[in-house]
Amino acid sequence: MAARALASTIARQRIMESLREPIRPLTLDVSSLPSVAFGERITTWLANVFYMAIEGMMFALMFATYFYLRTRSQHWPPGHLPPAIKYGLANLVVFLLSLIPARLAQKRAPAGDLRAIRIGLAALSAFAILATVFRIFEFTVLNCRWSDDAYASTVWVLIGLHSGHLVTELIETLVLLVMSFTPKMEGTRLADVAINSDYWYFVVISGLLMDFVIYATTRFL
Repeated sequence: MAARALASTIARQRIMESLREPIRPLTLDVSSLPSVAFGERITTWLANVFYMAIEGMMFALMFATYFYLRTRSQHWPPGHLPPAIKYGLANLVVFLLSLIPARLAQKRAPAGDLRAIRIGLAALSAFAILATVFRIFEFTVLNCRWSDDAYASTVWVLIGLHSGHLVTELIETLVLLVMSFTPKMEGTRLADVAINSDYWYFVVISGLLMDFVIYATTRFL
């Protein structure tokens, strides 16, 4: 019993001594880490990927609807002439050429090369404006009204869905272009430039797929 009491007393003394010791906060030296990250090292990049995945599913559902309707008709497009291809083909060229300034801005953003960023964003904005103008004309040569039938509604919703993404990306690119001429174009704003190019790639890829569906399948499928 005496030994047990002694051990208990010693244990209490040690506890009390540990409580009297000053608390030393744990610190982590992060001074060597960069102030801003790019690519998959930043959470905004991952959020953009998830957003594109959600929007991609919307396009996938519309494509599935379109091809389902195709299986229910012997003649395609049903009761309509195929959409005129000239403006869609012009937009195809614009989209492909726009990848050059998008890549330039993305590649120079980590280095903070404002001159290259401004050139890339300005050229990308010009291509986006041109694509938007061609898209307006595309609506006039679809050879169907949105209310004609299921095929017409699907085509109009599909091209309208992509137009929404195109205009949204145009606005975002213009905002970044304006900001590139201000002191705010630093840090996370440079990361936004790189992420903006990622989303433009999504707009281009979805646009190419949409062109195939609207213009190619009505002629060759």
